[in-house]
Amino acid sequence: MKRANRHGRRAPIGASPGTLIADPAARQSALNLTLISPDACEFVDNASLDDVAAACDSWPVIWLDCVGLANIDLIEQIGHIFGLHTLALEDVVNTGQRPKADFFDDHAFFVLSMIDDAKSGRYEQISFFFNDKFVVTFQEREGDPFEPVRQRIRTSNPSRLRHRKADYLAYALIDAVVDSYFPVVDATGDTVDKIEDELLASPQKHQIGQLHGLRRATNLLKRTIWPLRDALTTLIRSDAAFISAETKVYFNDTLDHSIRLTETVESQRETMIGLIEMHLSLSQSRTNEIIGVLTIVSAIFIPLTFLAGIWGMNFENMPELKTVYGYPAALGFMAFVAVGLVIIFKRRRWL
Repeated sequence: MKRANRHGRRAPIGASPGTLIADPAARQSALNLTLISPDACEFVDNASLDDVAAACDSWPVIWLDCVGLANIDLIEQIGHIFGLHTLALEDVVNTGQRPKADFFDDHAFFVLSMIDDAKSGRYEQISFFFNDKFVVTFQEREGDPFEPVRQRIRTSNPSRLRHRKADYLAYALIDAVVDSYFPVVDATGDTVDKIEDELLASPQKHQIGQLHGLRRATNLLKRTIWPLRDALTTLIRSDAAFISAETKVYFNDTLDHSIRLTETVESQRETMIGLIEMHLSLSQSRTNEIIGVLTIVSAIFIPLTFLAGIWGMNFENMPELKTVYGYPAALGFMAFVAVGLVIIFKRRRWL
């Protein structure tokens, strides 16, 4: 698995606060507009800023999704239309932010990471601006876990997303991101269980590599999920007028999901560490067994080699050279010595 980039993009040293600088590798920006009312909804792909400005005056709830962060001018104009704080917009384009929640006069800013590609372990930052009238999201690339939310918006009445304000829509989107971690965490747990069964049956060299790769991915997942609890807690405890008490109840449920994810990831991480130690222990035990067998074989053949060396000295005055049964007698004596050593080793429980 390819190592993830540990450093997010930062503004140059000494730059003014709120300076927006695009990443050269950022994708081109595209706007997707979702318009919501109790009686209707409308989806506008590749929307223009004029569409956004017109919708602000005619729809009770607006969700603007900006995909791609390359167009700084476009992002600044979005910030001007919705009155978004420049410091928060700076965090939007400087990806790699720690999950957090900030509050401004008339809107909240919430940022976290979502899984962009589960197979490669790639994450992307997604940022939320919301109050009770609008939700603005910024994501780095196409692809998100929001399709179930869009389907709920399309659903005919009654629909909570149609009848409630934008703070509930923000909850639904954030909850979708958090819940998208569960399949990845569950798949990791299944893989760890499989490796554990294989390890107990027969330790193999490739298992240690798999465990180290999984542990690296789990450490990244832990760093992504762990601060999410504090960010959600900040949302729940806020006294912002645009977040209703009922929506805070739903945010509390998302907090429970994040805590469960954190505990599961930490448990998996501890299991992996234990399996790595077990693999090393089993490998060492196997090595010790092999060394023990070789040592015993050597101990048996040392006296036999000694006897063969003595009888193999072809000097004139050596005894037993002319004995008729000397050769079979020597072999029998050597076999007796070998069997005797084996019996002694077994009695001493060396075998």
